[in-house]
Amino acid sequence: MYQNLAVLAALLVLYASLAGALESRPINGPLLFLLAGLAAGPSGLGLLNLSLDRNDLRLLAELTLAIVLFSDAAKADLAQLRHFRSLPLRLLTIGLPLTLVAGWFAAWLLFPQMPWLEMALLATILAPTDAALGKAVVSNPEVPANVRESLNVESGLNDGICVPVLLLLLALVTEAHSTVPFALAGYLFLEELGVGALTGAALALLVGGLLRLSQRHCLQIEAWQQLVMPALALLSFACAQALGGSGFIAAFCAGLLTGCRFKQETQPLLATGESCGEALSLLTWVVFGAYVAPKAAQMLSPAVWFYALSSLSLVRMLPVWISLSGSALSAESRLFIGWFGPRGLASIVFAVLVLDAQLQEGATIIATTIACVVLSVVLHGMSALPGARRLGRSAE
Repeated sequence: MYQNLAVLAALLVLYASLAGALESRPINGPLLFLLAGLAAGPSGLGLLNLSLDRNDLRLLAELTLAIVLFSDAAKADLAQLRHFRSLPLRLLTIGLPLTLVAGWFAAWLLFPQMPWLEMALLATILAPTDAALGKAVVSNPEVPANVRESLNVESGLNDGICVPVLLLLLALVTEAHSTVPFALAGYLFLEELGVGALTGAALALLVGGLLRLSQRHCLQIEAWQQLVMPALALLSFACAQALGGSGFIAAFCAGLLTGCRFKQETQPLLATGESCGEALSLLTWVVFGAYVAPKAAQMLSPAVWFYALSSLSLVRMLPVWISLSGSALSAESRLFIGWFGPRGLASIVFAVLVLDAQLQEGATIIATTIACVVLSVVLHGMSALPGARRLGRSAE
């Protein structure tokens, strides 16, 4: 146990100390920690030997995504969104649905034996983009502001939008394998969605009001106050799950309402929640690299790898191109936005969520997700900085 803790702590210390130097090169945190997991895990040096079952992996991934969803929603710059609203709105309202349809169509071509609901599940799992993997792009001043904000808003919101779609599809798949009526499956979906949204909104209002009260009467202690935001994210997630709702919807709604209604009180407190989310994300990548990524070498099906590559290219780039048609963006900017749609944490969590579902082609879905995430970490990680610099030069 202590050896595992030492390895994980050493990785965090090294990366935290050298992050500035590493992020300025064609490498990012997820890629570095995935490679570290491969090297230190059972398939490598054997220094990391965690006794994790899929429930442990699911809990780690769920808590990480809850904090990331909360932080992304709370940090959403609504002023910038209003200023550049046409671009992210196009990506979310046109590009995302078209990506889901394109992903389903690609699954229909490559996995003809897969039931259509499972094709839709695969498309939904691989639709959301990862803000952490795209950080080298959205934080690079060489990239034009409208492109950066569009990618930032899209990656911050599309995973939250995909959650209810995934829940609906899981309810329909469950209905298809049981005697539960179709209407009841829809009701269960709406119940999860409604309970999650109401729980997140109620807790955000309660905690936000408590913060205002404590500030008004000078009741805060700064060291403890920094824990409020990550605690609120976990509280929203856990309460919604306990009440039969979606914890992800709760965390997302709590973050969105907190950032909108209590921005002045909470903005200084978001840094701690973001740091917690980043640390958990990197640990998730270590576990993914040590125990999940090695299985990619065993996936010899050409269809799996071709779908993964298609998902990162045509399945995303064509819908993005269509959604941005008629905008003031250049062709190179549209291609840039289409390419930088990395898949990461949300796809991992979504894949873990479907492990318990009785799926006919569950193994294919999991294999394709792993292959897509591994390819994305490598391809997007290596191309982020060169692509940003090239776009910056062309925009001058």
